[in-house]
Amino acid sequence: MTAFRTFLCACMAALAASCLIIPAKAAAKRPLFHSYDRPFQGFVASLWPLAEQRGISSATFATAFVGVSYDPKIVGKAARQAEFDLAIWDYLEGAVSDSRVERGRAMASTEEAWLAKARRDYGVGEAAVLGVWGLETDFGRFPGSDDVVRALASLAFAHFHQDYFRDELLSALLILQSGDITRRDMRGSWAGAMGQTQFMPSSFLLYAVDFEGHGRRDIWNSVPDAIGSTACFLAAHGWNPDLPWGFEVRLPAAFALTDSDSSQPAQFSVFAGRGVTRADGAPLPNSGEARLLIPAGLTGPIFLVTENFDILKMYNNSTSYALAVALLGDMAAGGRGLVARWPARDRPLREPQVRSLQAKLKKMGYNVGEIDGKAGDALRSAVRAYQERNGLSPDGYASLALLKRMDAER
Repeated sequence: MTAFRTFLCACMAALAASCLIIPAKAAAKRPLFHSYDRPFQGFVASLWPLAEQRGISSATFATAFVGVSYDPKIVGKAARQAEFDLAIWDYLEGAVSDSRVERGRAMASTEEAWLAKARRDYGVGEAAVLGVWGLETDFGRFPGSDDVVRALASLAFAHFHQDYFRDELLSALLILQSGDITRRDMRGSWAGAMGQTQFMPSSFLLYAVDFEGHGRRDIWNSVPDAIGSTACFLAAHGWNPDLPWGFEVRLPAAFALTDSDSSQPAQFSVFAGRGVTRADGAPLPNSGEARLLIPAGLTGPIFLVTENFDILKMYNNSTSYALAVALLGDMAAGGRGLVARWPARDRPLREPQVRSLQAKLKKMGYNVGEIDGKAGDALRSAVRAYQERNGLSPDGYASLALLKRMDAER
């Protein structure tokens, strides 16, 4: 965090030196600020030309920022994400709890008609919608109470993720101008994700639908709109109604695992021919492609996942997140839980250890992406390549044993 704070201070200092002026038309409507930090005021004022280019009125702009100040706590939260910081089994324990599954099953019954309509209109089954809805806001119980404009403005001012949050802030102003939600009621998460679907403003503009037919897109208060909007999002990103997201499998004892089993999809029939079976005893599909997902080594649960699993990651680009959505949705729709147990006795690598592993692999010539201390897809891919080159079973598991082996190679 030290480097980030240094960057933030430099950003604030640069803005303090600027001589930005609040647009006259906006100021004439209502004063934007009272006694808030001047660099932040200047930053907000600098947004006006961009807002005007997008067709946002001066009245909307002025109203949106009345009483808005910089919130450093928001920026602090942005550096922490449970999907990457927790061991996958710890993350799933909280995400797919018994109580949440029970609520999901109740929602599957109560909202059966709307879920069926979403399946007809968008080709997205109830399990996927329930999984996203349940994981994002516990089926609407916790949609977030943060002021979306303040959260986005704070992150944009800190230049977190470059211009991403600035653009999301401008999209939020467009939503306010459309009248779908009032300024007071535009609440969401600390990162600006809104309503029961936790859409970012740009996603709202593209995928939110008036499923209920009441004249506005209300993902905050309307369950039908939340269900329809979630299905619309998944369908627009390529959801294939003829495929499952995947399922848990068992590998035969003599299975010759290769890197390509996890990196390149193959026909279900190919995996069946190699002795792969479903953990629940059901047959593999007759058609379609999948690849292996081995998130915690060969002693933990193993999955065959399809292109629909990647669609779930469009919501949040985390394997832990997508797996939680998939498992929660299946169980809420009446399915069973996992058969294999997670290797909970394993000590997951801490962030400094992950950074060390990333640095070692990068020095060896493997593509690990950014050295960020997060055990994501890029690191798993690099680990598989290293394992295969060194005669190890390429499961991609970034374990303490693997790190110790690499340390011993020096």
